[in-house]
Amino acid sequence: MPSSEHLSELLDPAGTVLLTIECQQGVVGQDSALPELAKEARSSGVLARVARLVDAAHESGVQVVHAVAERRPDGRGANRNARLFRAAERLPVQQLTGTTAVRVAPPIEVADEDFVVRRLHGLSPIAGTDVDPLLRNLGCRTLVVTGVSANIAVPNAVFDAVNRGYTVVVPSDAIAGVPAEYTPAMIRNTLALVATITTTDDVLACLKGPRR
Repeated sequence: MPSSEHLSELLDPAGTVLLTIECQQGVVGQDSALPELAKEARSSGVLARVARLVDAAHESGVQVVHAVAERRPDGRGANRNARLFRAAERLPVQQLTGTTAVRVAPPIEVADEDFVVRRLHGLSPIAGTDVDPLLRNLGCRTLVVTGVSANIAVPNAVFDAVNRGYTVVVPSDAIAGVPAEYTPAMIRNTLALVATITTTDDVLACLKGPRR
């Protein structure tokens, strides 16, 4: 874990952006297409912690970006080159543009100043979307990554951000995957090699504490 001084330097609000990944109703909501993942995100407290981080970001002036995955009703432009995509087409809840499934899920609040970036293809919240140019235009140096899933989208985002020159901070208790025991193992053996691993409380302390 980083020292509080080092984490505070990384999380200077002027150069920090908080990214939430697929915290949408069709993924982590009550009527999720992925009930096992939704249950883990909720019962573990991950979704509530993401909401606390978003609230603190709004209060401290840290920009928030919500990355949402969706598909057109006709499926045009969507990937079909992996088992995951083909399975998603058969799920009872579809992440269709304009439906409640692609709205950011409570208790996370979306403020007027937030960006909601939607992607129609691929696995990454960053590659092939507007997230990277938005981060650059916002002067982002540190990206705080939260959300789901620790299986695919979260590590994808971390790798893409690091490859693009951003410093990444991951509150380990603000991401979820399935099975539950996979997430800490993935953090320890993969994300810890490329990102700064911390906790929600430590990030909140930096955002809410006095700046030097």
